[in-house]
Amino acid sequence: MRAAVMHAYGVPEDLKIEEVPDPVLKPGCVIVDVKASSVNFPDVLIIANKYQVTMPLPLTPGSEFAGVVSAVAEGVDNLKIGDRVMGATFVGAFAEKVLAPAMVLRKISDKVDYASAAAFMVTYQTSYNALRSVADAKAGEWVVVLGAAGGVGSAAIDLAKMLGCKVIACASDDEKLEACRGRGADATINYETENLKERIKEITGGGADVVIDPVGGHYSEDALRACKWKSRFVVVGFAAGDIPRIPLNLVLLKGVHIMGFEVRTFPQNEPELYKRDMRELMQMLDDGFKPLIGATFPLAQAAEALRFVADRRATGKVIVTND
Repeated sequence: MRAAVMHAYGVPEDLKIEEVPDPVLKPGCVIVDVKASSVNFPDVLIIANKYQVTMPLPLTPGSEFAGVVSAVAEGVDNLKIGDRVMGATFVGAFAEKVLAPAMVLRKISDKVDYASAAAFMVTYQTSYNALRSVADAKAGEWVVVLGAAGGVGSAAIDLAKMLGCKVIACASDDEKLEACRGRGADATINYETENLKERIKEITGGGADVVIDPVGGHYSEDALRACKWKSRFVVVGFAAGDIPRIPLNLVLLKGVHIMGFEVRTFPQNEPELYKRDMRELMQMLDDGFKPLIGATFPLAQAAEALRFVADRRATGKVIVTND
């Protein structure tokens, strides 16, 4: 099979498309013929060995995928050959086949296309867990989304609106913000040209109730300074590349609840909340919800897809296909 392979930690351009052996079936697992996979910013960090977890070389990046089950290990009874599925592994999805534990896969109906399924799992799960279970966002509250044009950010806009919240989408250029308004954002802020703190206070008339921050850098402190009393600030990631050092006096003065969220460990740490959130998310997808897909690349251009995300050019999700 073909796969995108890194033989040394580095940049997207170091990724090579190679013929590699098919995955070998293991107990409790299935093999999926990948139809579509999607790029997430952690993929860029993993290939550079800058993620929280180091993956051994050689490695094939990619976590989110959708496809068709082509082999099933003995004893697996929840899936069969031919089932259409979606799922996520830590690495391995930028390939024609992927080995995955049967327990991490979810069946998808014939009315759900593979690209939508591949675009849905990680970013929408991340955003929904952060909004629903961590921040406990309520209808009518002001939710500020940093990096709002990216995968997690655009998902947060969609889901916050579904929860009845008012959304301020923050991004780095006007074209991205236009896309955010198209997804339903009530207001937008270009944090490259506008004062983020002052504009949040002006729009909300007092401050944000919830901040979803997958960006980090200096934007985090600016958004924190615009929070109202007893607001919730959810740390999701650091796409800007810099981990901010937050002045704790701001937390004291505002009574802000700063909470961390990591999608990788949430199912183990909060199993009941995770099950509830996933049940609700899968119902949305089955009901016809379409995630925002901004660009599509064939597997042969997986390096270009990673670079597109690394350079923060993506609006919504970036998809890699095996068509």
